[in-house]
Amino acid sequence: MEIGIIGLPSVGKTTLFNIVTRQQVKTGGFSASAAPNMGVANVPDPRLTWLSEQYHPKKTTPATVNFVDVAGMQQGDARKDSFSRQLLGDLRAVDALVHVVRAFADPAVPHPLESIDLVRDIRTVETELILGDLGVVEGRVERLQQDISKGRNRADAEKELKVMQRLQQRLESELPMRGMELSDDEQRMMRGYTFLTGKSMIYALNLGEGQEFTPDMLTGLTVEEQDGVLLVNGNPTIVFQGKVEEEIAQLPEEEVADFLEAMGIEEPAAHRLIRICYYALDVIAFFTVGEDECRAWTTRRGDTAPVAAGRIHSDLERGFIRAEAFHYDDLRRLGSVQAIKDAGLFRLEGKTHVVTDGEILNIRFNV
Repeated sequence: MEIGIIGLPSVGKTTLFNIVTRQQVKTGGFSASAAPNMGVANVPDPRLTWLSEQYHPKKTTPATVNFVDVAGMQQGDARKDSFSRQLLGDLRAVDALVHVVRAFADPAVPHPLESIDLVRDIRTVETELILGDLGVVEGRVERLQQDISKGRNRADAEKELKVMQRLQQRLESELPMRGMELSDDEQRMMRGYTFLTGKSMIYALNLGEGQEFTPDMLTGLTVEEQDGVLLVNGNPTIVFQGKVEEEIAQLPEEEVADFLEAMGIEEPAAHRLIRICYYALDVIAFFTVGEDECRAWTTRRGDTAPVAAGRIHSDLERGFIRAEAFHYDDLRRLGSVQAIKDAGLFRLEGKTHVVTDGEILNIRFNV
């Protein structure tokens, strides 16, 4: 899983990158031509900690999330100024975008648009993303029309053109591709384009120290809560105090709990961001356990056992025979694998089994 961090200049993108990856990359002065910052964050999961305490493995390996912090986007025509080819390339490979939106005021760090306005900034960046995709779609429509007029691969070109024209109409209406209804066939057709507005979007609202979030900061947008998740225009959102959280990220592990309590913070922003990325991408965790290693893996909700096995190694998917499966919750409740077997909760699952969050799998395969 790879997440791109985007936003206007001087909003705290690199600060958030440092928070979640525990790096100390210099903030400020990140030019549009700069190479992206890239880092890896371990996924905190108390279930893996408990499993490791039970199995005492030689190695414990958490799941990871890759983060890419790109240069600040400039307002303007995305096909000319706002999106350099490098920035576009950096973002194409990511699975989701985190848009950092500035809510704090700091005279020492002027806002590039000269005032604090969260709604304007959200709409500005969304417009740039839409323009970036529109440029790609317009170019493809022109190419397909040329192919059709010359009789090249006419049937496939006409089919794709219809979809591209639908995308063009939506983008010209200033709507992102995100949430657009496409058939399975249309989704397969579009898969190679990796459109920016088709990616999951997460908002990260960067507050000043002691500043509190209120919904009226986002007047004009839809703000609601669903399943304990703050949603802004339907997009999952976290609120964090950048400077405070960056201090937390640099503390030794044994000092973090006391600092959080003193600051009245229930959970570090890094943990909340990773959890919200899982939510946005509909990702779940499963585990492999043993004396050599206890490890957390990620797969998409709804994936079958062979697909999940392929997350471990392609050979396991290719030669999949069956999965020995039981659930973390049952192990925690009953205390041992033998007790799980005695309770009839140890299962042998085939190729159609859909993996659930918290399952422990042992893959049997033959290549």
